[in-house]
Amino acid sequence: MKTYLWEINKTKLKKTNLALYSDFIKKKYKINSDNDFNEIWKWSINNPKIFWKSIWDFTKVRGNLGKVLLKESNIFHKNRFFPNTTLSYAKNLLKKNNEEKSIIFKSENGYKTNLSWKSLNLNVGKISNWMRSSGIKKGDRVSAYLPNIPETVIAYISTSALGAIWSSCSPDFGTSAVIDRFSQIAPKILFIGDKYFYNGKKINILERLSEIINKVPSIKKVVIVPYPGTEVEKNNKFKIETYNWNELINSKNKSKIQYVMSNFNDPLTILFSSGTTGKPKCICHGTGGVLLQHNKELQIHSDVRENDRVFYFTTCGWMMWNWLISSLTSGATILLFDGFPMYKKDDLLFEFASEEKVTLFGISAKYIDTLNNNRVVPKNNYDLSSLRTICSTGSPLSKDGFRYVYDKIKKDVHLSSISGGTDIVSCFVLGNLFQPVYAGEIQNRGLGMDVDIFDEKGSSIQNTKGELVCKKPFPSMPIKFWNDEDDKKYKAAYFEKYKNVWYHGDFAKKTSNGGFVIFGRSDTTLNPGGVRLGTAEIYNEVEKFEAVQESIVIGQSWKNDIRIILFVVLNKGYNLTSEIKDKIKKAIKTNASPRHVPSKIISILEIPKTKNGKLVELAVKQCIEGEAIKNLEALANPDSLKQFKNIKELNE
Repeated sequence: MKTYLWEINKTKLKKTNLALYSDFIKKKYKINSDNDFNEIWKWSINNPKIFWKSIWDFTKVRGNLGKVLLKESNIFHKNRFFPNTTLSYAKNLLKKNNEEKSIIFKSENGYKTNLSWKSLNLNVGKISNWMRSSGIKKGDRVSAYLPNIPETVIAYISTSALGAIWSSCSPDFGTSAVIDRFSQIAPKILFIGDKYFYNGKKINILERLSEIINKVPSIKKVVIVPYPGTEVEKNNKFKIETYNWNELINSKNKSKIQYVMSNFNDPLTILFSSGTTGKPKCICHGTGGVLLQHNKELQIHSDVRENDRVFYFTTCGWMMWNWLISSLTSGATILLFDGFPMYKKDDLLFEFASEEKVTLFGISAKYIDTLNNNRVVPKNNYDLSSLRTICSTGSPLSKDGFRYVYDKIKKDVHLSSISGGTDIVSCFVLGNLFQPVYAGEIQNRGLGMDVDIFDEKGSSIQNTKGELVCKKPFPSMPIKFWNDEDDKKYKAAYFEKYKNVWYHGDFAKKTSNGGFVIFGRSDTTLNPGGVRLGTAEIYNEVEKFEAVQESIVIGQSWKNDIRIILFVVLNKGYNLTSEIKDKIKKAIKTNASPRHVPSKIISILEIPKTKNGKLVELAVKQCIEGEAIKNLEALANPDSLKQFKNIKELNE
């Protein structure tokens, strides 16, 4: 048995939400778990109806609980939890209406502001009532192209209060990427920031607006949101109705919130997948599924309590943003940071955590590794006495990363490594306070999530790398993909590999400790810095270049992270000059995002393909990383893989 790094003090354990929940189900359902997480997990899997109702009751969800708890189907994704239950996501977030702080915001340049619960309620009332007067009704789409600022949270909750459907893109996404996403869902209103700041540089967002409204004709009204602490950017007249956020907030509009009740399985938000074969898929997540799953993960797994202070470093284009906002249902204060997390000092985020007495501190594995490499010791510089939980996600956290947290950040802290994704807007595997923390391991499966590791034949395996799967339905699985006739894209995304079993596309391993190790993507999705990206948006830009005949892009494992490598076959008469490389990178950065930009662009002679002409990104990745290549017989030109071996540039 390996030596663990940490376990909670028994006295402290009694006060945790997990212990309280264990007592709750013991009294109500006669479940004698004796604080054994595995026993509770088994019960949750075997009794899904009762378990998810217990989460509803324990976390005090506001709503009208219907009599039917689960409408069962033989088809995995056709199962529907709480089919005749109604609720409002917004109403559950706004349980408090006092002068305590609901949101604390800080930008990279040090500007800080906060919003009381009373002000949050007031502002949601103003914006939701304005949207109602503008014709927004239940089921309409509202989109946002905004930084991670309080106004984004207000717009999100306001949209939910109307029963409308929210979607958002981070401003570091280029115009083409935004249009590819929003054009598919036809939003009526767009909230757009005037600018944002990153590493000391001001980036104007409004310059992109004209092209967006021209190519997304469904947008009828635009709200311009000035960056906190700055004057609104001057702009030319746009050929559309535009409104200033501050004018709407300061108007005499009614501020009392009129909540529209939604069905448990009505869409709350649309998140966008990493597109590998075309435009990103539009994943619709249900109102009740998001709320219930987040309540479980935040309160029971992560021990978020009323008046806690919850921080996650994220953009509003990543599912962790939705996760963070749901912390409000616990009566916790959420903390937002916008900008470069190491602007002028490596431990800027810890400064924020110390100033505001953060209780849950969420960051990426890459950030932890960077601090470790830069020999930063936060415990020597800041008061982190309030900190109970550190969450790490996005990419696998190394054993050294685990040890760094306990050696250099805080000795007595719950390090909860978590993994899930956009597809479920939550986690498959995460932490809990009944079990110890082992270096390099995620502690266990989420309650109610029948997670397993399969080999290629669909058999369960342990201590061996395989495919992460989920064998039973759960409330936060997508209710549908937008504009997906007969669920073709939905079924292709998750159910083609194993019959009626959710296939997630992650390589993982179950350990002898009962924990999980995530190794990264098993499909062609890229994951640099823990952010999942599709290859399609890179291909779309590269193929525009006259010099390039064709290309293939992969994610190379590099220094506890993933870096993007682009291989190109050039047309006759062209050489891969620095000028061509720079132009390709600029186009990808401008039209997709900075995250899509490849670390290396390398010229090759031939692209490996299957016999029916498909690219084989995974085979190329396996080749450069020295792994065994599966289904070699399916390739039309298997000898082409030889050129990927021992490429000098890939070792630099």
